[in-house]
Amino acid sequence: MTADDIRRLGDELGFDALGVARAEAYAETERHIADRRARGLFADMRFTMAQPERSCHPETLLPGARSVVSVAQCYWSPEPPLEQGKGRLARYAWADAYAGLREKLDELGRRLGGNYRVLVDANQHVDREAAARSGVGFYGKNTMLITRRHGSWVVLGTLVTDRELEATPPLETECGTCRLCIDACPTGALDEPGTLDATKCLSYWTQAPEPIPEHYRAELGAQVYGCDICQDACPWNRGVEKRRREEPESDGAHVDLVDWLERDGRELVEDFDRLYVPRNNPRWLRRNALVALGNGGGGEHRHTLARYADGDDELLAEHARWALERL
Repeated sequence: MTADDIRRLGDELGFDALGVARAEAYAETERHIADRRARGLFADMRFTMAQPERSCHPETLLPGARSVVSVAQCYWSPEPPLEQGKGRLARYAWADAYAGLREKLDELGRRLGGNYRVLVDANQHVDREAAARSGVGFYGKNTMLITRRHGSWVVLGTLVTDRELEATPPLETECGTCRLCIDACPTGALDEPGTLDATKCLSYWTQAPEPIPEHYRAELGAQVYGCDICQDACPWNRGVEKRRREEPESDGAHVDLVDWLERDGRELVEDFDRLYVPRNNPRWLRRNALVALGNGGGGEHRHTLARYADGDDELLAEHARWALERL
């Protein structure tokens, strides 16, 4: 199957970008992961960095693997005005952007024939590397995969197949002298271009199972999960609203902070099962809500914060005391 054939098939299935690479080891990426892990830049993150000896070897993910098909789907949606007492999620977390991608990739595998394996948001494969090799996008200085048409506002998926498909070339594109994402990051997490220091990353701290360092809390503002600052600054992401496919607008951008603090914990985690929550423990979401209230919840929420400040959970109590002082 030629590159044009599979791209036409990708268009039929509604992918925003598609590329093909050979199923072979990502040796350089494996070395980078080992180096950055040795330097402590991943903090406590797992995901594809936990087992590079597996995630960097697509040739081992399927018997007789020959080709790796990478696809991208734009998830950008306009954000409504943020109201007081509300918290903000990173854009990719407004809805489960991966669910439809899995279904489309499964259909692609059936149409290609042969044996295949679908990997979406999976720890077993470094999907960004496959996407870069196949020309779906290129690595930005913020480490994100940037596509020509939709910038980095995309989720990625992979199909490993035993079919022999014509490979597509990488993009001959890079960030050049631009450093807007580096300068925009308030914590210096991108000071080494192309390398993320997770120990300074706001997105990491909204997901880490430990206290948020006090010197990063104010920088989070109303953010309760993830962070889009470096993406908002990227020139490749401008004008995406004119290029994206027409999709229903998401209503999942903002959450009620008091609701996160007062509702049943199990129900809270279940309602937001699209988010990574350490050990599915709601206290980590509540911790984030307390910080967001301190950054802009308003005085009417002091009683909620005071209740947590006097509570038995010392981690939440300490974050609540910080929020009260900030208010």
